[in-house]
Amino acid sequence: MKKRLFQLYGYYRCAESLCLQYLSPIFSLILRIYLAQVFFLSGLTKIRNWDGTLFLFNFEYQVPLIPPEIAAIMAAGGELILPILLISGTLGRFAAVGLFILNAMAVISYPALLPIALKDHYLWGSLLAVLAIYGAGKWSIDEWLNRCYTISKIKP
Repeated sequence: MKKRLFQLYGYYRCAESLCLQYLSPIFSLILRIYLAQVFFLSGLTKIRNWDGTLFLFNFEYQVPLIPPEIAAIMAAGGELILPILLISGTLGRFAAVGLFILNAMAVISYPALLPIALKDHYLWGSLLAVLAIYGAGKWSIDEWLNRCYTISKIKP
């Protein structure tokens, strides 16, 4: 009985290893695509109606310490540039932390945020924290650069 239990546990560990090896990169990529889409579309909305964006940053959002015009430029720039880095996995942790900060500032600066929208921001923040902690995954430019750097470091 004990031998059979250990054998089943061994099969479980093997299956778990295969899942981590093959499903983890897919999950990371899907996560990056989802988050990049959310923030990139928000950035596009900001630049499509720049006057409306400036109005919101001047009268609706209470961004601390930064003038509204500069905050609007930084938010739009971050929402357009960081998702591209995130989706490609280039400086993935940097992009995830940048978007995490942007997301947190959106929650802090807009106190009238509805509870249902607040749940979205919590979800995005949690997913961005996962990417910031674990990185962009195996299917990323960061991983490719790490492999190239390691190989070039080994060669004399």
